[in-house]
Amino acid sequence: MSLLVVGLSHRSAPVSILERAALAADTQAKLLQDTLAAEPAAEGTVLATCNRIELYADVDKFHAGVAELSTLLAQHSGVGLDELTPYLYVHYEDRAVHHLFSVACGLDSMVVGEGQILGQIKDALALGQELHTAGRLLNDLFQQALRVGKRAHSETGIDRAGQSLVTFGLEQLADDTDVDTWAKGKKALVIGAGSMSSLAAATLARSGVSEIVIANRTLARAERLAQILNEPGGTGVAAHAVEMVAVGDELTRADVVVSCTGATGLVLTGEDIETAVQGRRAPLALLDLAMPRDIDAAAHRIPGVRLVDIESLAEASADAPMAADVDQVRGIVSDEVAAFGAAQRAAHITPTVVALRTMAADVVASEVARLEGRLPGLDDKQRAEITQTVRRVVDKLLHAPTVRVKQLASEPGGAGYADALRTLFDLDPETVAAVSRADLNDADVKNRGRV
Repeated sequence: MSLLVVGLSHRSAPVSILERAALAADTQAKLLQDTLAAEPAAEGTVLATCNRIELYADVDKFHAGVAELSTLLAQHSGVGLDELTPYLYVHYEDRAVHHLFSVACGLDSMVVGEGQILGQIKDALALGQELHTAGRLLNDLFQQALRVGKRAHSETGIDRAGQSLVTFGLEQLADDTDVDTWAKGKKALVIGAGSMSSLAAATLARSGVSEIVIANRTLARAERLAQILNEPGGTGVAAHAVEMVAVGDELTRADVVVSCTGATGLVLTGEDIETAVQGRRAPLALLDLAMPRDIDAAAHRIPGVRLVDIESLAEASADAPMAADVDQVRGIVSDEVAAFGAAQRAAHITPTVVALRTMAADVVASEVARLEGRLPGLDDKQRAEITQTVRRVVDKLLHAPTVRVKQLASEPGGAGYADALRTLFDLDPETVAAVSRADLNDADVKNRGRV
């Protein structure tokens, strides 16, 4: 295993850099395709959220891999390599596994303990599977990361330490007031209909707003979200969908706006907001969860307008308290990293063991055929008994060393046992490689559609 991750996040880079480096969906696909075309990388997938961009790859050369992945991130993000490099972090092998598992548990999130990152990891794996850039290593890694994240949330109180970015943002808008008290009776406008916007709409509905308007470039998606909110036995909030062209009019009626779209430019300009607040007495609360930003930062300077965006959330989260359960989650992560490493090292030797047993079976078959030539008078029962006896002898001779070598290979530094086994038994490297390719194809079929 030569797992490498190169990335940047709210912990390593200012929001202004993250905003410029944000990757659209089609850019992520092109990045992965170019990663696989690069010489050092055999697999790749990208984890891109509003506050992190990370490129994961299975590489055969560390330094060449770091250089290539850094260059690719710069090329596809549009931020020059010289400008981007100071903000990049690099993790390799077990440290890369530890990093992803920590991310999956919410330990590396802007709001510690938030669970939305699990959906984003799931999306990253799905993209790698769809483009066939995620092979056995990344499939195993990301599937395990999802299990580790779910374990952390089910076995600890990490949920008490964190909340969704939506809830944290609404708390900042409400200032020292309880969110439910602050939101009660307000009219809300949600711009976008993706996962973050859907979470925002649901959170606002539970908080007691009187009305939610959903605007989206694809009206059908906005209508589906509104329908869910209006379902019998649901939140009881009145929700309806509008096209994006109606946002200006809805802005004049709204008390709180949450925007999170995939737009590459501003959705609400300073002029749009200034026009909307003319003549109104009630303040306008804006929550921008998009990266790059949806709402013009100039809104900060407009009287009667309160804007909370990713940058201000990053500043506020720096002082957020961490729950005592964080230490327990860190223990889970450490245990899971060790288990994942042991499983990968054990899996590394499996093709060699299979090739050894295949060679032994061929030797048995060859010797039995030779015996039949020398003793043609054997009947079927005698021939079967001799064949079975020889096979039992070979199996007993191979059992202890193959079991032991798997145990040794699962320990740190155990990768060399596979090489020793191949050398001692003079195994054909192509036979071992063929077993590995067969395993990889089986894993690809098994993992396809699992996300």
